[in-house]
Amino acid sequence: MRWIVLNLFLLPIFISLNSFAQKSEIGFGAGTFNYTGDLAHTYNFAFSKPAATIFYRSNMSHVISFRIGLTAGRVGASDKRKPMDALAKNRNASFNIFLYEVSTGFEYHFLNWRDDKKVIRFSPYLFAGLGLFVMSGNGTKTKEYSNVQPMIPFGVGLKYVLNPKWYVGIEFSMRKTFFDYLDNVSGGNDRIKDYQYGNPNDNDHYYYLGLSLTRTFYSIPCPTNPYH
Repeated sequence: MRWIVLNLFLLPIFISLNSFAQKSEIGFGAGTFNYTGDLAHTYNFAFSKPAATIFYRSNMSHVISFRIGLTAGRVGASDKRKPMDALAKNRNASFNIFLYEVSTGFEYHFLNWRDDKKVIRFSPYLFAGLGLFVMSGNGTKTKEYSNVQPMIPFGVGLKYVLNPKWYVGIEFSMRKTFFDYLDNVSGGNDRIKDYQYGNPNDNDHYYYLGLSLTRTFYSIPCPTNPYH
């Protein structure tokens, strides 16, 4: 299983690095993580916490790009701040963890913003991929589980070209998890009136919203002898 996961991340990188006359990019960004789960059923800006990212991108065509990135930040929420219902008020739970992730995926741009003949300075895009996240600082566990979990990142963004080498972007993305203990609250015995339980059938998810700055590097193919 470990080798399958490793190959999942390394194969696209190998393909992109060996592409002919490729345009590569390195970027970084800053923004916020947010969360939905047992302590917050909808996206709540009050629970936004700082996060940052660094990434490598390889442009496979004028509209398709491959990327791999590292993102880290804090994720948290609390029943104390505007509890959703009577259960949340009595549960009085909270969490505040540090989370970092590695992800890889593909972007699809709606506009051919790399066309040399047409000056298009921006493009909206969609992206999706696969990733892993690691949690730390969650406190006492109510159940034994691995701190490393898989997730599916997907979202939307907008890029704006400042000049041929630099551009800025804004992105909003969701991390779909298969895990219900991000907030350390899940199912429980509702016959025991300690209220320390949530919905075991509703997995937790987290989100990234941020701005980025990207630097483009142009690779020049080596000349070949046409008579060989």
